Amino acid sequence: MRRRKKTLVVVVIRRLLTCAICIIALLGFLTVHIYVAPLNRLPRLHLSKYTTRQRGHISYENSITEPSSTRNLSRRETIEENEIQNQRLTSEHINNTHELSQPHFLTSPSFAKLNTTSGTQDYDKLWKHPPNRNFVPCVNPNPNYISPLESRGYLLVHTNGGLNQMRAGICDMVAIARIINATLVVPELDKRSFWQDTSKFSDVFDEDHFINALSKDIRVIKKLPKGIDGLTKVVKHFKSYSGLRYYQNEIATMWDEYKVIRAAKSDSRLVNNGLPPDIQKLRCRACYEALRFSTKIRSMGQILVDRMRSYGLYIALHLRYEKDMLAFSGCNHGLSASEAAELRKIRKNTAYWKVKDIDGKVQRLKGNCPLTPKEVGVLLKALGYAPNTPIYIAAGEIYGGESRLASLGSRFSMLMSKEKLATKEELKPFMNHSTQMAALDYIVSVESDVFIPSYSGNMARAVEGHRRYLGHRKTITPDRKAIVRLIDRIGRGAENDNRKVYERIIDIHKTRQGSPRRRKGPASGTKGLERHRSEESFYENPLPDCLCQRDPSRGR
Repeated sequence: MRRRKKTLVVVVIRRLLTCAICIIALLGFLTVHIYVAPLNRLPRLHLSKYTTRQRGHISYENSITEPSSTRNLSRRETIEENEIQNQRLTSEHINNTHELSQPHFLTSPSFAKLNTTSGTQDYDKLWKHPPNRNFVPCVNPNPNYISPLESRGYLLVHTNGGLNQMRAGICDMVAIARIINATLVVPELDKRSFWQDTSKFSDVFDEDHFINALSKDIRVIKKLPKGIDGLTKVVKHFKSYSGLRYYQNEIATMWDEYKVIRAAKSDSRLVNNGLPPDIQKLRCRACYEALRFSTKIRSMGQILVDRMRSYGLYIALHLRYEKDMLAFSGCNHGLSASEAAELRKIRKNTAYWKVKDIDGKVQRLKGNCPLTPKEVGVLLKALGYAPNTPIYIAAGEIYGGESRLASLGSRFSMLMSKEKLATKEELKPFMNHSTQMAALDYIVSVESDVFIPSYSGNMARAVEGHRRYLGHRKTITPDRKAIVRLIDRIGRGAENDNRKVYERIIDIHKTRQGSPRRRKGPASGTKGLERHRSEESFYENPLPDCLCQRDPSRGR
């Protein structure tokens, strides 16, 4: 009897234990599914193949879809799978570019769909353009503006520098030709600078459009007429940052003795401020309307824009971490001893770079150095951009190559460039022509959803000014001096919570988004030529000369 009772107790205990185990297992199963399911329902970006081919233009489609399965993945596994998927799609997209039809340039690119990593709040913070306060272009001349008078002579122009230095110089020379009443011969592009580019004006710009667009302002011809060789000529170095009086009194009087004046240089020949309104408006018409790129450059540039937009909203990063810039500025942070020595040698052997001995550490702490790829990565992460944000690298060859980009690539996997977006056959007409390659980067940068320059050079200023002219598109201008000091604090461990550093970076750049403001005047305490040098470039900010605030209540 006792044995029977004992057996019965054991059986009951076993059943109770079995039921308890089943209940615990069921609770665990339900808990896992309730937590994991929302992660599995996160949308992923699926890039469809090229969906339509109409009139020679490729149309892309971004579709946000639900995943087909609800596997039990951890958060890290989910993120890793998304990154692998993005890389696979990127590779497939690039490998299929040879199937594209002939390019077609669109005058008004469409807005891409919202990136999957951004909700409405993130969109406002990361992508939304700053309020433009109803500023619109107003570059038409005044009613009393007259057509050009009979020309007194011919103005030849030898431009100097890279693409954007030459662009600004050409626009200045258009205004100077109007002031001194000259016939402008289509300018010669610089073929002797660091880049040794053999491109002619018509290779980079639409020559006929340039001539026709300015016909009511000045007379422009492609070359000097036959028989002109017998006329007297002079080569003249126009003074830097000169105003109206200099050209009217000193240069225009040269027509009494010479019939052909050759400007030896074109950059910074006009002051930024203090010129008559019609001359300032002419500079903007020349820059943003007359001086457009050649058809082949515009077509290829738009194809690159379309391919970037196929990945969603994108950042154009002007990463000025190139050999010539580092050699010129004397910046060597993060470089090896041999690389620093190579840059010093270049600077020493470049005759027209007057400053030879530069302390790179001092330069960096003053904010005078381009941000390194690593520093840019920290900046973008601090601002809140997701690791899969499409980033277009607008630059020439990065000093140190792909290995130098690794620190940026480890934070942002979608690093693109014209070389990655286009085939070798597509880029072949532009290769070995740095000016034309820079023009492609310029187009993609102007049309980007966000533009960020790592250094305030000629291209950064030109793109920022163009984006302001087009409605104050979002342009984040890094505070390099503050950024490097904050990043160094992270490196030394002085800031235990990196989030505080990130919050400080966000706070610093809230007012550096490209919103409307008047062009900055000279730095206090400066005099003479240095006073004019310290002014903000006219082509960096065309407000107030070329932008007017429209009254919304009156419509157009």
